[in-house]
Amino acid sequence: MTQPDTSAPPAPPTRSAWQDALERLATDRLTVHAGGGARAQQRQHDRRRLTARERIRQLIDDGTPFDELMTFAGWEMYQDVGGCPSGGTVTGIGQIQGRPWMIIANDATVKAGAFFPITAKKVIRAQTIALENHLPVVYLVDSAGVYLPMQDEIFPDQDDFGRVFYLNARMSARGIPQIAAIMGNCVAGGAYLPVMCDTLIMTEGSGLYLAGPALVKAAIGQVVDSEDLGGAGMHASIAGTVDYKEPDDAAALRRIRALADLYAQGDPAPFARRRRETLPAPERDLTDLVGFDGSKTYDVRDLITALVDGGEFHEFKPEYGETLVCGFARAGGYPVAFVANQRTVIKKKLKSGGEPGLRTRIEVGGVIYGDSADKAARFIMDANQAGVPLVFLSDVTGFMVGRDSEQEGIIRRGAKLVNAVSNTVVPKITIITGGSFGAGNYAMNGKAYAPRFLFAWPSAKYAVMSGNAAAKTLLDIQLAALKRSGHQPDDEELQRLYDEVKSKYDTELDPRYAAARLWVDEIIPPNDTRDRLIRALEACAQNPHQDEFRVGVFQV
Repeated sequence: MTQPDTSAPPAPPTRSAWQDALERLATDRLTVHAGGGARAQQRQHDRRRLTARERIRQLIDDGTPFDELMTFAGWEMYQDVGGCPSGGTVTGIGQIQGRPWMIIANDATVKAGAFFPITAKKVIRAQTIALENHLPVVYLVDSAGVYLPMQDEIFPDQDDFGRVFYLNARMSARGIPQIAAIMGNCVAGGAYLPVMCDTLIMTEGSGLYLAGPALVKAAIGQVVDSEDLGGAGMHASIAGTVDYKEPDDAAALRRIRALADLYAQGDPAPFARRRRETLPAPERDLTDLVGFDGSKTYDVRDLITALVDGGEFHEFKPEYGETLVCGFARAGGYPVAFVANQRTVIKKKLKSGGEPGLRTRIEVGGVIYGDSADKAARFIMDANQAGVPLVFLSDVTGFMVGRDSEQEGIIRRGAKLVNAVSNTVVPKITIITGGSFGAGNYAMNGKAYAPRFLFAWPSAKYAVMSGNAAAKTLLDIQLAALKRSGHQPDDEELQRLYDEVKSKYDTELDPRYAAARLWVDEIIPPNDTRDRLIRALEACAQNPHQDEFRVGVFQV
């Protein structure tokens, strides 16, 4: 008689942190893509209008990707007024008639497409990317204008709503094509944007006016209906504002595609003239190479070779300043220059100091030491001299501190690196794969240093210092304040205070927190990195102009 098998079934494989993170990213992205929700989307359809993302899908070339940017703008912000998913607007780069275009589309399912503070900043960032890369722009306009309850945060400052029209005009002066299609409301100050474009298309049933019927009645007592005040027919036949009147969204999108196909193609960037045939990169799952929480050591050369054509990487000074890896390669046929944080533990040879032989010390991966800063600064100068775009792979904990480091001139040498990064004239692209802490963020071309594109993996952590160190520092500050007030917390209260501080800081470390505030342009899965990098280089290749490289006062 066969005995029953009483052994325990095999345990299911343990889910990795990467699996959880990537599933959460996909789920959160779907939440954002829903905009104002199913009911708001249905209201848009009931008006015989498409949603922003439906319009974009019809606009771009069949079978080509839409590289959305700033998807998580406004994430978990403005909760007291119902939120503002994706900042109430959809932005990104898509191919139209075989050429990359920046597309900026108001999402009318989110507060009727009204501009929140983050909306203006998102549109400004998209326009800035277009300006720096000479990308032509399509605006799909469907907006109720400024969100009035927050007008003081949207209207007056340098990087507020007015900057949108400033960049509108600057791009026009530079000869960068701009096409606008009004496919719903276009009200108040927002009316200037489409009218300042090369070409203006308007669909029937849309409205374009500085003040709507209700405001006109309140301001001057005049009673007028929407069509006579600012309808497509009036603007096409009487005011002469509209260049093309179309019956619906589909016709307007076809018109954009037809016009886009007529625009002249400018010269490519100097680096793009050296493009070669694209070779495949070695196949590798980058989530197997790079740990999610930063505790796993890895050789960043393996990451670089997984991103570049044929895995071929020409490393610069490989035995010197080893915590930063620098070198040349190709990606998508384009020449590129990498500056990357090494994440292995390094046994560093030192000068003998009068003693026979060489001494050694252990250097920690992710930390920038003096010799690494020297090497990277020199390499960045070489890349500018060669006219090759720079790609920063950032997984940095900061500059080395302590007596020895200070005596070796870490501040002076770090300043030299920051100078070189700041004055770079070739395109710069940053990919944050792990930590991006403190001054290391500056040295590795953080947002303040004008990267053309800045991508982050879901593992990215973005702050002045790491979570544990920051929580301990903040707790010490709180404790000092409590003691000054005469209160001595017990162990239970200490733990509670620490947990509260740590939880808040961990929330702020999350890349969605950074993406919500536009500190990064997009959160991308690791295995999409090569494709996104190549398409970002293709966007950079549209600008043929390169300034003279000058560094000013340079610490030596």
